[in-house]
Amino acid sequence: MAEHNQHDEAPKVYGLIAEFDEVEQLLHAARAAYRAGYRELDAFSPFPIHGLAESIGFRKTWVSFWTLVGGLTGTATAFLLQYISMVLHYPYMASGKPLNSWPSWVPVIFELTILFGAFSALGSMLFLNGLPQPYHPVFNAKRFERASSDGFFLCIETTDAQYDSTKTREFLQGLHPVEVSEVMD
Repeated sequence: MAEHNQHDEAPKVYGLIAEFDEVEQLLHAARAAYRAGYRELDAFSPFPIHGLAESIGFRKTWVSFWTLVGGLTGTATAFLLQYISMVLHYPYMASGKPLNSWPSWVPVIFELTILFGAFSALGSMLFLNGLPQPYHPVFNAKRFERASSDGFFLCIETTDAQYDSTKTREFLQGLHPVEVSEVMD
């Protein structure tokens, strides 16, 4: 009986990728692809492009929500730590102030709110973006190394409901890219 080896399988097509020379061309292509009904698409550029995320359908991010949750957790943690240590475990009357003198705790509460919020923002951004990602199929695309210097790319994935290799290729070529090529998984 022959042993099944994962390396014997033919590589699958991940999608089609179009390369553009200019920012405006990429923005136009992204908007056109989204208007045409493509939803499983991604754009790559060497620098952030204002409006590109919205052009391909990214509308809302949950990073701000998780940053708020982290900040409120930091606030509660700082308050509870100081309350437990200064009121419950080591009650010490200083200068006639009440044991629960929260105004003196504000600097610590502020610092932990910022610290927890910052870590939550970073952690949620990494998690929600699927990072770190040492490998992605688009790394196999022809000339994709230009995405880190001077190339602009739009990739439509095979998982898109509208994807048809011939029609999608014709659509992308109608956007006047430098080149359209298959991305192998």
